[in-house]
Amino acid sequence: MSTSPAPAVVFDLDGTLVDSEPNYYEAGRRLLAAHGVDGFDWEEHTAFIGIGTRETLEVLRARYAIDASLEELLAAKNRLYLELARQSTEVFPEMRRFTGLLAAAGVPMAVASGSSRAAIDAILAGTGLDAHIRVTVSAEEVARGKPEPDVFLEAARRLGAAPADCVVVEDAPPGAAAARAAGMRCIAVPYVAQTADDPAFLASGLRFPGGQAEFTAQAAWDWLMGGAGR
Repeated sequence: MSTSPAPAVVFDLDGTLVDSEPNYYEAGRRLLAAHGVDGFDWEEHTAFIGIGTRETLEVLRARYAIDASLEELLAAKNRLYLELARQSTEVFPEMRRFTGLLAAAGVPMAVASGSSRAAIDAILAGTGLDAHIRVTVSAEEVARGKPEPDVFLEAARRLGAAPADCVVVEDAPPGAAAARAAGMRCIAVPYVAQTADDPAFLASGLRFPGGQAEFTAQAAWDWLMGGAGR
């Protein structure tokens, strides 16, 4: 077993640490309905999992020829999402255990997410995850969202860690691709079962094809502390 320090761990938030996708879907559905777009379903939503809110709305605005500005749409969706998130956001139990193991060992942690700064702060505070994770990066704060590496590189900078000394935990192929582009190893926990064999996930250092149902804090911890995360 390696005796070198464990890498820093950078978590995606939505669909990785917390099951927020149902809230994002409902916020998007309500937003589109308010602009006369009906029939936005879960299947259409899943195509945007792992992609930042701004990039998602850019596509939907063009697809449905919505007159409102991108900034107006962003503000409205964030408002709708925060209302839902504050009512109920569930932390995946094994992810909570994993963050606890990392915190107890003094492993540096960060969240790097496509969500807004307000959403990240509200969810971490509301779930108590902010007790362990104090370094956060929103895609709002960098030039490019996932699958570009910007959020992960900024997380590494704020942690004071080299990208090669960071491991990303991700649920979506764009995030896994962003981790690879950043020069970071990746633990893949697919949120959408059909993406489990996506090339971005197949290149991950550790993969749980069954998603959260298969992921265990102990397995991830053993891999990380066994040196495979280096």
